[in-house]
This record gives sequence, structure tokens and C-alpha cells, in this order.
Amino acid sequence: MKQGWQIKTLAEVCLIKPPKGEAREKVAASSLVSFLPMEDLGIDVKFVKATQTKQLSAVVGSYTYFADGDVLLAKITPCFENGKLGIADGLINGVGFGSSEYMVFRPDPTVGKEWLYYFLSRETFREEGASRMTGAVGHKRVSKEFIEDYPITVPPLAEQQRIVGLLDEAFEGLATAKANAEKNLQNARALFESHLQSVFTQRGPGWVETTLEKVLATQPQNGWSPPAANHSALGTPVLTLSSVTGFVFRPDKLKHTSAKTDSKARYWIQNGDFLITRSNTPELVGHVAIASGIEKPTIYPDLIMRMKPMSDRALTEFLYYQLRTPVLRAEIMGRAQGANPTMKKISNGAVKTLPIAVPPIATQRTIVETLDALSEETQRLARLYEQKLAALESLKKSLLHQAFTGQL
Repeated sequence: MKQGWQIKTLAEVCLIKPPKGEAREKVAASSLVSFLPMEDLGIDVKFVKATQTKQLSAVVGSYTYFADGDVLLAKITPCFENGKLGIADGLINGVGFGSSEYMVFRPDPTVGKEWLYYFLSRETFREEGASRMTGAVGHKRVSKEFIEDYPITVPPLAEQQRIVGLLDEAFEGLATAKANAEKNLQNARALFESHLQSVFTQRGPGWVETTLEKVLATQPQNGWSPPAANHSALGTPVLTLSSVTGFVFRPDKLKHTSAKTDSKARYWIQNGDFLITRSNTPELVGHVAIASGIEKPTIYPDLIMRMKPMSDRALTEFLYYQLRTPVLRAEIMGRAQGANPTMKKISNGAVKTLPIAVPPIATQRTIVETLDALSEETQRLARLYEQKLAALESLKKSLLHQAFTGQL
């Protein structure tokens, strides 16, 4: 510990959850105040501004009060783990209210609000807090005792301000680099999608418009999902829905079952099988992939369909790329149904009647070779940009660690 630095608890240096009565002392009951719903609390945004207003006299119930300069921190999963926090700024009449699911910290004169913000943004703090959450699954919260007793390093105020200045400058550069890497990643993927679309819209001679069922030797068939009661750590592998999500087949995305199986049943997956998800979110339903890397008998589940094209009509890889085009993705999502807005299903019939176009097999083979090469290059670029993003995030963690251990 550097000379002049102290270690205190958050409760010793912060007023946690200021009383609501302070708001009415500051402004008239009929005055406007800012209102900040949980969904508006930022991630990686230092200063947060409430975009909604309410009459102070109308604010009742389990809302949390805060003021300009207070540090706000989400205390419920998954917002806490995701780093939802910020410093309240620019509030109407200096007063704000929001969700009861975040905590309010008002640092005393020995701790700068930006020093506290950076301290709470550290991944190690979030990991420790998440490991000690209590409550029902899906509604777990960071405990009051954990927050109050958590130790914080407190250097002299001038030293805090110097280090905050260094972090601000470094993080501004990191944010720019991150934005550029994310943009480059988007551009690489958009270039592939654009070329993919052009291949199937700018058709040459010999293309025939038909429906998917007309080129299939095996029509779409659902797999089998063993009873949940038979889930086990060992047993027969069963693919999960995520094994096909994202247009990439992932043979490691599976669970196991102890249920009795039939070696002659149709639910065994084979390398080379053409798969499509029949249920997922509106954006992910109907994703396709080609099975590969299967090394032992594995079952595909009821929420995935398997099909096989006629070898003289269509290549599996050609259909895979065509069902990834923006036009057919829109068609698939439009055919998916379900009362639940977050989960849609597409029927076997809707898949079989999807409109497609097929050229001669030789043309299909040439198209697949071109798209395979472009896809490989796109994936190479994506890996590079993803590695850069990971390196930037690692550098950010390192800077925060150095800041609060006296190494900056």
C-alpha cells in the first residue's frame, strides 16, 4: 500500500441509499424531477442522464431517490454482472428517481465520485458480488451486507483526481479503438452478406424457381428430446438448440440422457446432415447448419429438423447458403408463429414450401466454392477483430487493477 493510501469500507466513505425525504426538502412537491428506469442505466457510460420526468408529488412506491453526482449501481442479476452503473448528471432540479433495483452511493468528501465509479466498474468487484448474490433464480440481488463491508482503497483526493485523469484519457482511446474494431467486424460480415445476396439475385441462365421440398430426398423431420427426468452427466449425447444457432454447427453444444434409445430410430444425427432450428427467438428461428465433427452416436432434438437434398438436384452446401440470404431469412421469420413474442416456431410445412432457385449442379458447385472461400476469409478477419476486442478489454482490466493498487 502506497504511503497516504487507506483501506476503508464502502459504508465508511459513502452514504448508501439516501433517504427520499431529501428530495422533498430540495424542491416543491409539485416540481418536476428526473426519472431513470433500469433499462436506461448505461453500460460503460460514466455520466448517465435521465430521459424521463415525473412530478415529485406523483412519485410513490418503491422508487429509489438520487441526486446529481450520486453513483448508481444495478444490484439485480444480470444487470449487476454486466456492469450497469453510472454517475447521475444533469437531473431536472437536481433530483432523480428510478428503479428500486439499483443502489445509490453518495461519496463523502474524501472520495471523488469518478474514483468510486471506476472502482465499482472493476470486473473483480462484479465477480465477487455475483458469487454472493441471494434470492430466487432470475431475481438474485447483491446483498446489502456485501456492499457495505466491501473494502475500497482511498488515496489522497489529489491522487484520486490524477489517476482518474489517466483513466479517462486511456479509456477514451480504448473506446475509440473498440468502436473501430467493432465497425470493422460489422463491415466484414456485411460484405459477406452483400455478396451472398448478390449471388442469389443476379442469376444466370439455367436457374429454376421451385420450392425446397421439390429438391429434397428426405423431407424435414423433427428429432427427439428425451424426458427432462433422464438428464444426466453421462449417457447418450443429445444436441441442444445452440448447436445450430449462428449458422455454424457446434458438436460440443449438447447434454446427455440416460433414457432408453432405439438404434434404428430416425433421431440419430450424421455428419453432413442439413439442419434447421424450428423454434427460437424471432431473429434466430430457422438458422441452418451442416452437421460435422460427430464422433459417436448423437441424437438431435425435437426443436431441430433434419433434411437431405437429392444429389442430382441440389448440393447441401448450396441450400445452406441460400437459406442464409436476407430474402429467405425474412421469409422464414415471417412464417414463424407463436403467441409468445420472444419465442417463435416454424412448421415442417412452412419449411418445405420455402421458395428457392436452383441452377445446374456444376453451377452450384462453383458458387459454393466461391462462397466457401469468402466465408473463410470473413471468419479469419472476424477472429482478428474479436482478438483485438478481447485484448482491449484485457488492457482495460489491467489499467483498473493498476489504478487501485497504486501502480499508475
